[in-house]
Amino acid sequence: MGQTSLHESIKQWYSKPGDQLESWVDGYLIDIVRGKLLIEVQTGNFSSIKGKIRDLLRNHDVRIVHPVVVNKWIIRLDAHGEKASQRKSPRKGRLENMFLQLVYMPNIWRSPNLSLEVLLIDVEEVLIDDGKGSWRRKYWSVQDKRLVTISDRELFRRPKDFLRFLSDNLPNKFTTNHIAETSGINLNIARKMAYTLRKMGIIEDIGKRGRATLYTKFTRT
Repeated sequence: MGQTSLHESIKQWYSKPGDQLESWVDGYLIDIVRGKLLIEVQTGNFSSIKGKIRDLLRNHDVRIVHPVVVNKWIIRLDAHGEKASQRKSPRKGRLENMFLQLVYMPNIWRSPNLSLEVLLIDVEEVLIDDGKGSWRRKYWSVQDKRLVTISDRELFRRPKDFLRFLSDNLPNKFTTNHIAETSGINLNIARKMAYTLRKMGIIEDIGKRGRATLYTKFTRT
């Protein structure tokens, strides 16, 4: 699907008087230009902007604004566009879900010119029964994603800001299982977190315990 109204809503919410919207810089269309800061609202996959961000960081300060969905309401429309049902998804997101995207460009996060702001949001996802969607959705297409509310925001300016995701209860030598258990997250996110934090220089790989990789906090972070 193309860009949804969610992107535009966040861009409008985030912008301030004096900002320039949809401006071209170094051959790239930038969502928000705030003085010397280039702001990119990325609601989708980070792999699609990796090259763009890398190029812009050579000469500019760049901030990525990324929403993490905490609560989602699913609205279904029939083939005629009439509302058929509405329900709240049982899945609940949390801040750590951002690592599902950070993992796509882990080497970039050491740049002093890059910052990340994560917005915790509630959304409505509108599905339509058009037979053209993913088989996982039984061929319903996502027609739109709409912003309901923004409940919180977290700004990360440098790699050491990500230390907060490592629990004080972690042993000195730990695995991704330890991260999952002490943080209350699933193993998939814990693995992506460990990979990203290692690339950032927050933790380092120090060997194996059985088949599991052992990590420790990098002392010169």
